[in-house]
Amino acid sequence: MNQISPMAYVHPEAKMGDNNIIGPFCYIDRNTVIGDNNVLQNSVTINYGARIGNGNEFFAGASISAKPQDLKFKGEDTICEIGNNNSIRECTNISRGTASKGTTKIGNNCLLMENVHVAHDCILGNNLIIGNSTKFAGEVVVDDNAIISATVLVHQFCHVGGYVMIQGGTRFSMDVPPYIIVGKEPAHFCGMNLVGLRRRGFSKEAIDLIHNAYRLLYSKGVMAEGLEAIKTELPETDEIKYIINFVESSKRGILR
Repeated sequence: MNQISPMAYVHPEAKMGDNNIIGPFCYIDRNTVIGDNNVLQNSVTINYGARIGNGNEFFAGASISAKPQDLKFKGEDTICEIGNNNSIRECTNISRGTASKGTTKIGNNCLLMENVHVAHDCILGNNLIIGNSTKFAGEVVVDDNAIISATVLVHQFCHVGGYVMIQGGTRFSMDVPPYIIVGKEPAHFCGMNLVGLRRRGFSKEAIDLIHNAYRLLYSKGVMAEGLEAIKTELPETDEIKYIINFVESSKRGILR
């Protein structure tokens, strides 16, 4: 049975599962789907096109599936998907998609701290930690298990690899390959995310291979030469294949 405050508004066409808590001054629009066991603290707005899974908690002032801040948006029927067991903190804004991709997606088990902005058509993976006031422009992709600190500015179309650590206050407009730390001004490679990898259970052998891959990649003047050295000198583990595929598929170039 859902607990809906008499001071909340739920559109009669909204679809809702079971055991949700809807606090006072919340607004749930039409064409929305909410699963089970979600908590909406006070003053949460669930806009048109939201698709919300199970076990999420939304804090005061959060706005989900907001109209995209994109002048090309002409009212097309798009959505915003939120997975399961996420914590969406105060005043976070997540836009729905545009005609480009049609969907903005947040995975599972993520923490988005207060005042985070996720623009249209972004795809954020699982187990992410996003710090206070970090901003993602449109069509950013973030792979699983990344940690992005506070007040980070991410340019549109960037791809952020898994298991990275982005230092607070960083701004960048190029892709960030997996397993590394990025920071300073201008943003650049600051070493391996050793603490994060150890906490995630990576073996010493895997970490050493990753370290050698970046030693080869960044020691060459031309990125293609570094990739060829990796392919020639290192075994083809899952981690090495991930690095190679990430760099080869990069459209904005790799931070160095």
